[in-house]
Amino acid sequence: MPINNLNNSHLTEAQITQIHDSLTDLENALAMLTVTLTPEERQSYGSVNEQNKLFVNKVRDYRKTSPGLSVPDLDWEEFEKDYQSRELMESIQNRLGALQERIKNTKILHDYDNYQSALDDYAYTNYKAGSQSPGYETKRAELKQFFARSGKTSGGNPTEPNP
Repeated sequence: MPINNLNNSHLTEAQITQIHDSLTDLENALAMLTVTLTPEERQSYGSVNEQNKLFVNKVRDYRKTSPGLSVPDLDWEEFEKDYQSRELMESIQNRLGALQERIKNTKILHDYDNYQSALDDYAYTNYKAGSQSPGYETKRAELKQFFARSGKTSGGNPTEPNP
């Protein structure tokens, strides 16, 4: 028998509400900063790769250590604000990415638990249908469509489990 209930921690309604409210607060807090780029704009502006970021960092370092060597008619205050905002966005992106990965892993475990339980129910349905219990033959016929008929997996569908 497969291992079930790999993750049996569940949130309360109050916790779910708090999470939704917190996400809304975060979206609202970032609304003035976030923009939607077209694919073409993303291609055009997204050319600041890691090498170019190192270049920006070096120019910033020179500005901090030797301001007299910097171009005088550049808005260095805006440069620094852009730099700080970029660092903040990167930090938020990294934290959200890590959180997203943990949420994805948790969802995978819940999906697995649901699937294993559904297989257990299908096996029980096969057992009950074999004993002519009312209603189970119809249920088995409807559930059987989700399993490959050849006994091999195809297209991501599992083979039919043994009752």
